[in-house]
Amino acid sequence: MKTNPTLTARARELRKNMTPAERILWKELRGRRFASFKFRRQQPFGLYILDFFCSNARLSLEIDGETHLGNEKSDEKRSAWLEEQGVKVLRFWNTQVYDELESVLELIFRECDARKDLRFQPTGEEGSEA
Repeated sequence: MKTNPTLTARARELRKNMTPAERILWKELRGRRFASFKFRRQQPFGLYILDFFCSNARLSLEIDGETHLGNEKSDEKRSAWLEEQGVKVLRFWNTQVYDELESVLELIFRECDARKDLRFQPTGEEGSEA
């Protein structure tokens, strides 16, 4: 997948300005601290920027706050596209991260463990010459 320079710049900006809930979750996920699973934050993927992404498990974590209220159709479209690409999407509300962090982490672990080793495998279509 080709990278979009504008999207990459926006992802960098978002990394610098994470929400409080994203900061709490990132503290748990960063540096392979989370059961040796590698997560990236604010990861460009297609036309989207994923809050957190584990390529080995093909798992996207989306942390939603008030800005997502009323945007359900847009979120559903995004999730559907990601699922078509083989990426599982787990969505959590900010309040879940604040109030139920252990439960959130347990759910993430179960999904990572079930999906480990599903990392992206190129099909040979992009960038290959026949």
